[in-house]
Amino acid sequence: MGLPKIFVSVVFVCGLMVVATQANAQTTREVESKKQDENAIFRSSGKSKKSKKNKIETKSYFETRKEFEKRMKKVAEEYRKKQRKMEKPQYSDPTYFGHKRKPKIRPVGKRKLCKECGIVH
Repeated sequence: MGLPKIFVSVVFVCGLMVVATQANAQTTREVESKKQDENAIFRSSGKSKKSKKNKIETKSYFETRKEFEKRMKKVAEEYRKKQRKMEKPQYSDPTYFGHKRKPKIRPVGKRKLCKECGIVH
């Protein structure tokens, strides 16, 4: 006897959900009226914005190739600059510990903790 009551209540709840979703559904008329309201707001601001058509420029193979080569030369130059920078002792010598200048090696009693690298020297 308990099973049919549960089944009936589940069917009833599902029916209510279907009715509720149909009540909240949009119609095409509502969407159109909302668009018109938004357009009216923009018009009332005094300035109407006109959309510019995007013109697609057709370029020849040679023009695109030249642009590509320019970009590749620029990237190669940046790479060479980075390589030159990495050759400096600040980056290549392990005794620098990431410092700009080589840290002083103090006597054992006067050594301090370095804030930059976290090593006592």
